[in-house]
Amino acid sequence: MSFKTEFRWSDVTPKAMFLNRRQLIAGAGALMAAPAMARNKWSVDEPPNSLEDISGYNNFYEFGWGKEDPAAYAGALTTDPWSVEIGGLVDKPGKYDLADVLKGQSIEERIYRFRCVEAWSMVVPWHGFELAGLLARVGVQPSAKYVAFETLLRPEEMPGQKDGSFPWPYVEGLRLDEAMHPLTILATGLYDQPMPKQNGAPLRLVVPWKYGFKSIKSIVKITLTNKQPPTTWNILQSNEYGFYANVNPQVDHPRWSQATERPIGGGLFAGRKDTLLFNGYGDDVASLYAGQDLAVDY
Repeated sequence: MSFKTEFRWSDVTPKAMFLNRRQLIAGAGALMAAPAMARNKWSVDEPPNSLEDISGYNNFYEFGWGKEDPAAYAGALTTDPWSVEIGGLVDKPGKYDLADVLKGQSIEERIYRFRCVEAWSMVVPWHGFELAGLLARVGVQPSAKYVAFETLLRPEEMPGQKDGSFPWPYVEGLRLDEAMHPLTILATGLYDQPMPKQNGAPLRLVVPWKYGFKSIKSIVKITLTNKQPPTTWNILQSNEYGFYANVNPQVDHPRWSQATERPIGGGLFAGRKDTLLFNGYGDDVASLYAGQDLAVDY
């Protein structure tokens, strides 16, 4: 099924939430940096899921383990003011407020496939900017090889963090060439509005050829390093979750097959579809892994 329209998906999707005035102003300023918000060349032609699907069915364990918990409890999260600490092997380390992070960045609409390691999938119309642009601004030093990320730690607003069974805060990482790839973005919103809190407001990573848990939410810290950084799921279960986490239908999770996926929003009897290597982005990213055994570097 294809759609040929002259308007964006946001024009036909109801807005499901209201955001504070200052956040709207900041979001609007960022959106104006990209005239007409044209669909980016990296976007897929598949129709996106509804805002209700995207904001109502997701994992954000800081708010609970159920798929509906983030939408139920993330409203308590304070996202204004917000700052991101950028450090390590960079020329301009410091704590940058959100407006400064967004300064000079071109906000684009990127309609990406999203594949969860749990074998469900969506298509999401993100708005954001290439991570490479921010890294260029702070100056990546020659010895840097990896980029580490950290999520907010605030248990008084994120009730899931009161569970001592998880090594909070949530941490993730990319190899530097993965981070600098033009498909890798820092997302600031979706459907022409600032990022819903349950989806990782105000700033989250999106790496569309990797399983969703690599796309860390509510980022407060970015560190350039010469060593492979620890990542939360690899810390918890290294036999099930590797550092790379590339979507690979040929490498099963130890407890389920990754050969197929269940699209969300397709209805009770919509069935499953085959999972694509690198989530369908192989033409763009396969060269990053030339010479690697992806069954070993999973």
